Amino acid sequence: MSRYTPLHAAPPVTLFHDGHCPFCQQEVAWLEKHRHREHIALVDIQADDFNAQAYGQDFNAMMGQLHLCDSQGKWYIGMDASRALYAVLGYRRLVKFSCLPGVHGIMNAGYRFFARRRIQLGQWWEKRQTKR
Repeated sequence: MSRYTPLHAAPPVTLFHDGHCPFCQQEVAWLEKHRHREHIALVDIQADDFNAQAYGQDFNAMMGQLHLCDSQGKWYIGMDASRALYAVLGYRRLVKFSCLPGVHGIMNAGYRFFARRRIQLGQWWEKRQTKR
């Protein structure tokens, strides 16, 4: 897959998110108000009726990294899911920048670092917010 593939995500897209994650909750709240909201379907993978196998995916893999499926059935995972989402929302220049050599690798590494620690970071974030 080319590092520019996420620029070709075909709307509407379906974003699979962890509804228990505080960071995901913030992002979803922003997406629900976005002017291009009609281009995104939001699916909470923590919902009682969610079945990853119905989408041909593994639940643990979906919990480990962000997943997005476009209208053509193409899956984008991890940082590429974020890139595809933002390309569909109209932030194509930002996505192109994130695809440049060097920047691409750094952003992918940053995403992997965050994804592995998102639960612990979310718990820390929630504790910090309740102290205010």
